[in-house]
Amino acid sequence: MIRDLHPWPRTEAEAVAIQERLRPMVRVEDPPQVRTAAGLDVAYRDEDEIVAVVTVLDVASLSVVDSSVVRGKAEFPYVPGLFAFREAPPLLAALDELSVRPDVLVCDGQGLAHPRRFGLACHLGVLTDLPSIGVGKTAMGRYEPPGEERGDWSPLRLDDEVVGRALRTQRGVKPVFVSVGHRCTLDAACDLVLRLTPNYRLPETTRTADHLGRIS
Repeated sequence: MIRDLHPWPRTEAEAVAIQERLRPMVRVEDPPQVRTAAGLDVAYRDEDEIVAVVTVLDVASLSVVDSSVVRGKAEFPYVPGLFAFREAPPLLAALDELSVRPDVLVCDGQGLAHPRRFGLACHLGVLTDLPSIGVGKTAMGRYEPPGEERGDWSPLRLDDEVVGRALRTQRGVKPVFVSVGHRCTLDAACDLVLRLTPNYRLPETTRTADHLGRIS
């Protein structure tokens, strides 16, 4: 399931070089039919102890059909823009333990909304070649507040480039920040996020993964 495209780096310079090399591999295209969606989340027990969680949901019922938890130590320092090198290895290990192959990865983080246009959702998408999207709680870039109704959105811009959307998932609630990771369009990503948020601000993929991480 995991493509061996690079060794895991030891330095910031090596990590940046990997992002620059893999960035052209990101594809923006209509995804295939999505029946199952995986939520990926990382919890920290201390500065370097990581609990990586994946939950797979049936998109129609939003019920959990598979899950996995992997514990480990972060092997890369905490550097803005390079979070994937701390969190991707245990998340990939958790994905590898699944018995259900998800149709899309929903990451608690960024995709193209990233200084080098290669956030965690892009990195995991390219390494697995699965459609992936980033759904962030905070904005990476500038945006005007969208309308107050569910489904309203406004462009998210970074360096004068549109890199995602501020999407209102519930009326009167703060937006989430959606960006493409791999093999998905921004329209399809936002449509999926709305399907995954019938009652709350955050997608059920993120909520179930976060809950499992807290109790594991």
